[in-house]
Amino acid sequence: MKQDYLQMRVLELAPRVYVSGQVFEQDLKLAANQGVRTVINNRPDGEAAGQPASADLERVASELGMNYVYFPVASGRITPGDVTRFGDLAESLKRPMLIFCRTGARSTALWQMYEDAGG
Repeated sequence: MKQDYLQMRVLELAPRVYVSGQVFEQDLKLAANQGVRTVINNRPDGEAAGQPASADLERVASELGMNYVYFPVASGRITPGDVTRFGDLAESLKRPMLIFCRTGARSTALWQMYEDAGG
């Protein structure tokens, strides 16, 4: 996936695993055009005004042929159970994968904890 085609800032966490801050419908379209097959949303609905609803993003992702998973975690309060469930989920999904939250920091931390746990 080439970052310069996307409007959001995208970083590669691992081969074919990417992270970004909040995505919007147009970002999903661009990600699909770049070959992303799975999107994981780590941001709880209603966290901030102007945030798109997960159900709306899921609808767009589905229309674009991508898997969409709503896996919200509390900022600064990721539990070992969250990490285990996330790891199991991430291993079962198709890549390239785009993981996002408000800024990307929470998703990056979750991925790093998963890798540190042997993922």
